Formats: sequence, structure tokens, C-alpha cells
Amino acid sequence: MRSVARDIMLKLTRIAAGALIALALLLGLFAVTLLRRPAPAPVASVRQAVFPVVVATRTLPAGKPIAADALRVQPLPINPNGAFADPSLVAGRVPAADIGAESPVLEEQLSSGLAERIEPGERALAVRVEESNAVGNRLRPGNFVDVFFTLKRDGNMGSSGEIEHTQARLLLSKLRVLAFGNATATGDTSGDPNAMVRTAVLAVPVADVDRLTLAETSGRLVFALRNPKDPEIIDAGAFTPLPAVLKTATQAGGAAPLQDSTRAAAGVSLDALSGGAGRAAPRTPAAPRLAPAVGGAAGHAGGGIEVIRGGRAETVAR
Repeated sequence: MRSVARDIMLKLTRIAAGALIALALLLGLFAVTLLRRPAPAPVASVRQAVFPVVVATRTLPAGKPIAADALRVQPLPINPNGAFADPSLVAGRVPAADIGAESPVLEEQLSSGLAERIEPGERALAVRVEESNAVGNRLRPGNFVDVFFTLKRDGNMGSSGEIEHTQARLLLSKLRVLAFGNATATGDTSGDPNAMVRTAVLAVPVADVDRLTLAETSGRLVFALRNPKDPEIIDAGAFTPLPAVLKTATQAGGAAPLQDSTRAAAGVSLDALSGGAGRAAPRTPAAPRLAPAVGGAAGHAGGGIEVIRGGRAETVAR
């Protein structure tokens, strides 16, 4: 019996040893397979986020519009404050300072404010306003206005005298309001909202800045609000050009049209703006003189004094 039990134990021991050897072989093969596999990427690098950011492909000089081919979108691991993801939002804008190549283009590096709302050939001009000449202070940024002006000249003849060249007429049509008081077209309402409105900022063609400033200082401006869909404007071709204060050099081969800035530099005089340039000078009123009066014509038997004022004669009794 003991020999039979010993044989059974021996067989079981051999079976267990074989199983352990087979298990060791399997574990060895599994280890070799793991060693041959490529190492997995770090979990942190897989989860790292990237952001599309507009960067400059070359140096962008200050004061010059940005060309579309000077921009590209580049994925970056950071998203800077004020960065752009679309190059079309940057093209055409003007840097306030030089932007280096391969640098992100940020909002704070670009010019902003009213300067961005002025079209080429226009200038922003602040004009004094009051409630009576600014549509009851109901103007808003983005409105279009016609600018009328009134002009009084030679008003030193007394309250009963005629004021020569007094006039009111349309000066400029369809000017865009950029700001009115504290309100701007960009939504900026900084300052005291209850403060009295004293200025309006208008987008004025540079060639017309002279006329507007001269009319403001020599007369009174009135803003007339207009529908932005109304296309009617002043027909400049219906009027002869106003003579300039400064003479411009004539170009050889014909008189080429002057640039607006050159016309503005030539200036305009008050006499030309009022329509008096090229007209005969007004007759100087003669001093009162004594003249013998004809009794029958004057209606006074004893004669009288004839007084002449501005071409009008009247006879008063002695």
C-alpha cells in the first residue's frame, strides 16, 4: 500500500512540475511580446490642447495696413489674451507698433477706436453743438447729417441797418456722425451720461475740412438728420470751384485735378465761402452831405437837408 501511495504522489509531483514549467514558458513568451511592442505615448502629451492662433509671417511695420499674405494660422499650446483665430479679422488693420515675425497678432497691438472707423480720404473733426442745432440732442453715432450754416457779415450798421451777405445754405451733405457727446459708434459711453453735449465728431472729406472749420468760426452750424438710405448729395459740378487762398503750381501738359489734401492746403477764404469772391466790391456809403432843396419837390417851402445813406436820399426839415 505504501508503494502505491508513493507512486501516486510521484505522479502528482511530476504533473505539478510540468504545469509550473508550462506556466513559466507562457509568462516568458508574454514578457517577450510586451518588450517588442512600442512604448505608448505619455498620457499628458495626448491630452495637451492646442489653439489656432494668427501669427505674422514677417515683420509688420507700424502705421501700415497688414496684408493678408503676411498672416497665417499656427497651432499653439497657449491661447494669448486678445489673439485671433481668423486672419480675415486682422487683414487690413494697422499695427500701433512693429510686430515681429512669427509673433502672435494681438488686439492690443492694433490701432483701434475712432481711427478705425474713418474711411481713407476722411478726417474726424469735432464740432461744437448745442441742443438747438443738433436735432434736439437726438443725434447718435452712425447717423448721417446735412450741415447747414448761417452767416452774417457787415453787421455793424445798427439794429435797423441791412446786414449785407446774410445767408443760410447747405454746406456739406451726408456726413457720418462718429461720436456725439460721450457716445461713440463702438459703444463707449465713458464719462458722465448726464453731462451736457458740447461736441459732435463728424467724418469729413479732407477737402471739405477748410469749409467746415471756417463756417463754424464765422457763422453758425445746424445739423439736419437724414435717412441713411437717401442717396441725394450736393452736385459739386454745378458750382464753380472756390478760389483758394494759396496759389498752386500748374503742372505741365494740362491742369491735372489736385489731390484732396493739396486742395485743403490751398485753403478757402471767408469771402470765397460766402460767395463774394470775384464780385464787384460793394459801394462805400457816402457821408451825409448838405444839398439845397427844391421847395416844390421836397414839399418844404423853406427848403431842407438832403441826407444820402447807401444810395438812398431823403430830405429832412431844417
